[in-house]
Amino acid sequence: MKDRSNLPRREWLRSTIQTAALGLPISSILRTSSGLAASLLVGPDLPKVAVSAVRRVFHNGEHNAFTDLCRYRGQLYLTFRSCPDGHMVHPTASIIVLRSPDGGKWDEAHRFRVEQRDTRDPHFLVFKGKLFVYTGTWYTGKSSPPRESYDLNQHLGYAAWTEDGTRWHSPILLEGTFGHYIWRAAVLGEKAYLCGRRKPAFEITSRGEPASVEALMLESDDGLIWRKKGVFQESSGDETAFLFEPDGSVLGVGRDGGGKEARLLRSRPPYANWQRTSLDRSIGGPLLTKWGKRYVVGGRKKTEDRGPKTSLCWLADDRLTEFAELPSGGDNSYPGLVEMSPTRALVSYYSSHEKDASGKPITAIYLAELSL
Repeated sequence: MKDRSNLPRREWLRSTIQTAALGLPISSILRTSSGLAASLLVGPDLPKVAVSAVRRVFHNGEHNAFTDLCRYRGQLYLTFRSCPDGHMVHPTASIIVLRSPDGGKWDEAHRFRVEQRDTRDPHFLVFKGKLFVYTGTWYTGKSSPPRESYDLNQHLGYAAWTEDGTRWHSPILLEGTFGHYIWRAAVLGEKAYLCGRRKPAFEITSRGEPASVEALMLESDDGLIWRKKGVFQESSGDETAFLFEPDGSVLGVGRDGGGKEARLLRSRPPYANWQRTSLDRSIGGPLLTKWGKRYVVGGRKKTEDRGPKTSLCWLADDRLTEFAELPSGGDNSYPGLVEMSPTRALVSYYSSHEKDASGKPITAIYLAELSL
């Protein structure tokens, strides 16, 4: 262990928090009264956060990943991808939606697949009284394609939606998304906005997602038919989460923009001009939301000695201050968060830090409780 006794108090505290042992294995539930992680107390507006409970809520022996969490009509909904063939692109993948009254016991509300496509990265949107689940899908054909044949130009968005949480419509093809890898959506008034990345002019000289990929803001009146609103990243387009303010301004967090650092994005209507600020880390599967009046950013961070970890941060003054590192490791991240009260929130994520009885890592869905 490094000697930190000669560091300034703030740097000593930061170092102490970052080296805390937070990745211990858990079986089904882990509780602590003092919390698993705390914020760096740099001011009165950035409070300490305790992670008071972490539990595995779903594992079926398959690869379970890419979560989101929301509240709709008094119920909590949790969604993720489940695939018997693993993380990569397979036609056997499906999207699962679970429902719970309070985050305790979860029951399956809906499940869907798309024929000859890999469904992944599901995200919720509550819009015009309906609950939507959006998924980006790679074309696979009848069997799992080799990675060098992945074709972004054949990507297509699909949705499931419901008006009561019980009767679902799916899979619904999203008009205007062919050739776009769709991601998170957000609402402003009577319109919905969706992140979609694509090749410029749908060029055909390369496969996969080359550095030339641009990121678009798509717009919809009904959540099902989409059109181009504008380009917010002209190259190195990536996973981006939007958050709209009442005045119409939008804040975004992009994964890494092709480099090592995530990007903070800002724009105002008509969203033609964007301000970009580099953050101090990459953020895999970024979450951007509010807990009360404070901004929360979550996702996967990189550590030099412990591998990737799922992290939650306050965003203030264009800086990230970590307040929690969740028990995680290996393939992990893609969190969702729901505020339960001004002092309590739930966060979903996936991780492969636990092992089964044979010692093989599992990739499962977890839920953590946060309290101020």
